[in-house]
Amino acid sequence: MRQKVIFGNWKMNGTQVEVKTFLKKVDKAIKKSDVIAGLGLPFTALASGIKHAKNVMIAAENVYFEKNGAFTGEVSIEMLQEIGVKYVIIGHSERREMFNETDKNVNLKAKALLANQMLPIICCGETLETKEAGKTVTFVNAQIKAAYKDINKEDALNTIIAYEPIWAIGTGKTATAKDAQEVCKAIRDNLAKIYDKKTADKMIIQYGGSVKPNNIKELMSQKDIDGALVGGASLVADDFIALINYKK
Repeated sequence: MRQKVIFGNWKMNGTQVEVKTFLKKVDKAIKKSDVIAGLGLPFTALASGIKHAKNVMIAAENVYFEKNGAFTGEVSIEMLQEIGVKYVIIGHSERREMFNETDKNVNLKAKALLANQMLPIICCGETLETKEAGKTVTFVNAQIKAAYKDINKEDALNTIIAYEPIWAIGTGKTATAKDAQEVCKAIRDNLAKIYDKKTADKMIIQYGGSVKPNNIKELMSQKDIDGALVGGASLVADDFIALINYKK
């Protein structure tokens, strides 16, 4: 059985003090959970997150693939490793849409992270226009194929995929559990073609897009959905606890 993994993505929210306060409440509440819980935090809050988290994994929200150099404003893998970060979110739709993140860059970041024994959470997802044109599966599978270019199956097993339909992020809209399952299954079928069915069956696929305590259980009951990447609801301690403890 695949591990269940639920990560919050705080985006450009959260001071060091706020992270400390949040973790003080959340960490002990999920102590006995069988779900891997994590938080994606802004760079300035990562050290605080690492320091105060005991049962919550801490992820960076981005990284650059070069080791060092004249890349003003970027953060390297080594810098993240120095403070104890092991997970990194890459290819989020906001990075793609607002900051021109390309499929090629996502692939380069994934390979660099894996080469340094870090775990990338690779995001994919379609716009409303793509969805309405009936091209969701084709579009998302192209993103996945590009992201895993030249990555062997052993390394692929050390990644997480987060399917986030862009039209459902921060809009209050969410794909139905059936719709989310359909795309996550298509992603798994695509992975079976890229690698093999045994490998695909072991890979973790999250769903993201207006995930809340009132819909998490139905989403997580789907055969090919192994977790969630959560935005707004992860900023509220009680909501995040409810998400992680959705089975209770």
